[in-house]
This record gives sequence, structure tokens and C-alpha cells, in this order.
Amino acid sequence: MEGVSIASLPLPSSDRADVAAALRGALIGADFTADGLLELLGAPAYAALARSETVPALRATRGDGALSALVRLFLLQETVPHARVADVLPVDALLESGWLVEDGESLRATVDVRPYGGPSGEDWFIASDLGCAVGGAGGIGSRDEGVVLGVGGASTTLAGITVRAPFASALDLGTGSGIQALHAAQHATRVTATDLNPRALHFTRLTLALSGAPQADLREGSLFEPVGDETYDLIVSNPPFVISPGARLTYRDGGMGGDDLCRSLVQEAGERLNEGGYAQFLANWQHVEGEEWQDRLRSWVPRGCDAWIVQREVQDITQYAELWLRDAGDHRTDPAEYAARYEAWLDEFDARGTRAIGFGWITLRKTGAADPSITVEEWPHPVEQPLGEAVREFFDRQEYLRTHDDAALLAAHFKLADEVVQEQVGLPGAEDPEHVVLRQHRGMRRATKVDTVGAGFAGVCDGSLSAGRILDAIAQLVGEDPVLLRDRTPAQIRLLVGQGFLLPVGE
Repeated sequence: MEGVSIASLPLPSSDRADVAAALRGALIGADFTADGLLELLGAPAYAALARSETVPALRATRGDGALSALVRLFLLQETVPHARVADVLPVDALLESGWLVEDGESLRATVDVRPYGGPSGEDWFIASDLGCAVGGAGGIGSRDEGVVLGVGGASTTLAGITVRAPFASALDLGTGSGIQALHAAQHATRVTATDLNPRALHFTRLTLALSGAPQADLREGSLFEPVGDETYDLIVSNPPFVISPGARLTYRDGGMGGDDLCRSLVQEAGERLNEGGYAQFLANWQHVEGEEWQDRLRSWVPRGCDAWIVQREVQDITQYAELWLRDAGDHRTDPAEYAARYEAWLDEFDARGTRAIGFGWITLRKTGAADPSITVEEWPHPVEQPLGEAVREFFDRQEYLRTHDDAALLAAHFKLADEVVQEQVGLPGAEDPEHVVLRQHRGMRRATKVDTVGAGFAGVCDGSLSAGRILDAIAQLVGEDPVLLRDRTPAQIRLLVGQGFLLPVGE
């Protein structure tokens, strides 16, 4: 295989559903599943695969069992003696349709096949180019322009934050190996998947067939071009968002200057969404000298859409360049060549005034509201995946706050969300705390400071009394004018509702 372009190798036939079904049955029968791999390899070796490290898995599969042979064959790209899998796999059919090739007395896989556990315990399989099922961006080390990756951290992040509701139509833009289309097929009646790379569309067909999912409507082309004016209830994309000096690798480099690809994708999504629909993206964006990054991203939001933009990480330009140089394997080249490529990245950033790169999530919801809600925040803290339901609830809360003025809030009933705890912060032995913190243990796991009135208000919210009546009782307890308390508290109620600490009852 050395010296051969991975992206030029032939692929298994994608029109043999019978063979894919037989292979799926054989893999599940041999426990070649996410749970089966974890049990066979152990947690350390299984985790090492996600870091592109295969040595622990090779050590763990030295035995004679069928599962060890399948792991070596399909996940680690080792040749396996024909006799070891003859009783497990439909070998003749797999050879005929191109899943396997003969290598003397042994067999080799032509593609990576990685077990992937679905959200409800489904046994799915993701097909990708050889050597690309583990690790993903940040260490794949492939310099083939059209290579198709398997499941990486970005893929699973997007899948975890995506709203999962019964949708009539969904669009997976830049489908790659088909992971987002596979998820969407579980809750959308019609799934369309696009990619500029025809090889990626082939892999999506393989992934869907191997996973027992309905086939999607696959279309070749860039961004929204393949779908014209069609509209959808859900749009998802893990696009080639890397900000680089040139489009070397199709799976990561969009070919537009700076963060223009991500900006274009977000701006054009609004007119492709049906009313109430969601568009969800992973993206990189520039932190440009003399410009607030939050303002940059607010300018991307299309008319008629609410937006929630979360910056999860920021890297300075040297860290960013080094990450993606390693991703392409450039650190293994001649030192002078590596230095020249590094210089090219820094020259590109200098020319654009870029000082850092942000990474995060962008979610749009089509509302048609004249006063859209646009939230741009930095949240580098741990969260609890999956977050899809939390995302849906976030937008529902923004709609609630938009349609309820202060008088309506005071007349409404609220209850404290589940798994919220109160922390009092202050000096040991002090009579009163310096401040009170409410903390969530679900979803975004937020924490927010409140005053003693806010803490007392939240603590008694069980849905039985209106907010106004609760405040009147608190005013009587603390000896404060109830009218003044009603005037100053709605802002705090809005904060607690907006962040999910208080939930409207009966709305």
C-alpha cells in the first residue's frame, strides 16, 4: 500500500444491498459492535483508537477469536488468513463485490469499517477510507486530496447537539462518510445528503446500507448548489471549516479565504429553512484585530432567524497551524518543507489580521420574528451530551421571553428545573454569604449568581403560585416595598428562564 493514493483505490459496490445486509448480519453475529469492541479491547486500547494509536488494539487482538480477526481486518487494516474468517463472513460475496481482496492466502479489506453505537442502542457501521476510521482530524496523517474520514470528535459533537424531532425533511450538507445522514434517517421522513467529493457519496451509501438505514437522496456539488431552492426542516453540516492557505484536502479545507465558507453557509441557510426549522453547524471563525468576534458572528445570522452561537475553544494562530499541519502529516516531511508550509499559514493569518481562531457550534431557528434573539457566548466548560433536546428547549425559552412582557412574567407560574443546586459563597463563619450561585447538573451545566431575593424566589417556585404573588410574600418577609420589588425582579426572572433554571408551567 505504500506510495499508493488511498483516494484512488477502488471501492466496494454500493448497489449490492444483499451483500451489505449479509455483511451487517455477520458483523453483528460476531459481536463486531461498539460494545463488543470495548469488551474485547478494554477501555484504554479503545480510547487509544480515538487518538489514532493502534498499537494497544493490535496487542489486544493477538488471539485466535473471530472478533479479533474482524477487528484486525476491518479496523486495523491487517491481512488476515482466509481460514480465520471463512466461517464468519460471506467471503465469496465480499470478494466479488469488492469489500475484500485476496493477498496470497490472506484477505485484506478495501475500506475501514468502524462499529458505531446509535443513540438508542442501534448497531451501526461507518465506512471510510483505509486508515481513516480512527482518530479523524488531528492526526489522520493523510495527504490525499479526496480522502474520506470516518467518525471523529467533530462528527460526534455535531450528532450530539442536533435537535432530534420528527421532521419531514433533513439536509446533510457535506456528508462525508454519512454519519449525520445516518442519524437524520432515524427521525426525518426524507433525507438529502450532498458532497463535493463523489467518493464521499459512495461511502455514505455504504454506511447507510451497512447500518440497515434507508438510503438518502445523494447529490454531488458544493454547499447549497445541489439542492437549488428546496427547503428543509433540519439542515446539519460539519463543513470543511479549516482556515488554511489553499484547498489542499477536500475533507477539511473549503477553498474560500479566511472564514468565508462558514459565513456563506450560515448566511445562506436561512432561506433554505422551513418555518420553525433548525440549521446546525460546526464552524471555525477568525478573531481579527480591531473587531469583536461576537460582532463578527452576529453579522452572519440571516434575517428571520434566531441564533445560538457557542464558542467552545480558541487557539492562537501558531497552535492552529501546527494542529492542521500534523493532521496532514506535514510534520513527517522534510524540515525545510514543513517550515515553508508553516510560514504560508502564518503569512495568510498576517494578511487578514487574524490573531486567533475560534471553534464552536452555530444553531439557527427560522422564526420570522421581527426582533430575533441572537445569543453569542463563550462556553469552554464541560457539557452533558447529547444536547439536542437542550438546544430545542433553549429556542423555546427565547420564544417564550420574546412573547411575554414583564407583566406577563409576573402573572406566570414557574418551577425550578430538575437537578439545580444552590451554593452559598462567603467567608467561613460569616453570617451572610457574599453571593449565592445556582448550578445545573444537566445539559450545559450552567452556573449563575443571584441575589438573596432571586435565590429565595427560585427556591419556592413549584408552579403553584404566580411570580407576582411569590414576590409579594418575599417583600413582606424582608420588609421591602412590593411594588419596587416587582419592578426590579423581572430582569432576574428573564435571566433564570433564559438559562433554563426556571421553567414556565402550563405554557
